[in-house]
Amino acid sequence: MDSLNDVFKNNEKWIADKLDKNPDFFKDLDRGQKPDILYIGCSDSRVTTEELMGLGPGEVFVHRNIANMVISIDLNVMSVVNYAVDHLKVNNIVVCGHYSCGGVKAAMQSEDLGILNPWLRNIRDVYRQHRTELNAIEDEEQKYNRLVELNVQEQCINLIKTAAVQRAYRERNLIVHGWVFDIKTGKLIDLKIDFKGILNNIMEIYRLDYKDL
Repeated sequence: MDSLNDVFKNNEKWIADKLDKNPDFFKDLDRGQKPDILYIGCSDSRVTTEELMGLGPGEVFVHRNIANMVISIDLNVMSVVNYAVDHLKVNNIVVCGHYSCGGVKAAMQSEDLGILNPWLRNIRDVYRQHRTELNAIEDEEQKYNRLVELNVQEQCINLIKTAAVQRAYRERNLIVHGWVFDIKTGKLIDLKIDFKGILNNIMEIYRLDYKDL
């Protein structure tokens, strides 16, 4: 891209292409959104959310941050989760990590990264929880990839701990999914997170009861 002016040229071409295929494309968009999926992914510029899933505008509600984290005191992600679950009424939440994740690799380095330190500490906590398994992996790339998968799993658990997700599960069987995107092949991999098993396992501590349930 030579300059930001190219963005506006590309935008004009995109508009023309959409109208050529469907003259009512933008009128349809203006009617509102009703996505069935909340996608929580990484901010990495190589990972394009709707494109990798083959979905179009209005079909997926998206939140992205460094290393696809779900942190309970992060008002940004918690606001997105609550809006998607309580107002848009999504029935599926996907946490999608990706191999070769720079955030995960940075978290594994013994280096002071300034403002990133408190954010990456959450990934280091995942490493601490699973260090026996991870330290047994000799190949560094495989170790990174496994940490990517375990981080997705832990963020799914963080979602399941929330009141909004527990309430939506009881009301309409909302499900949380854990995926990984393989940049080398373009494939989406379902980690087959045991949603119900995790839910049952953490209920003793994290069950949130409401009178309206």
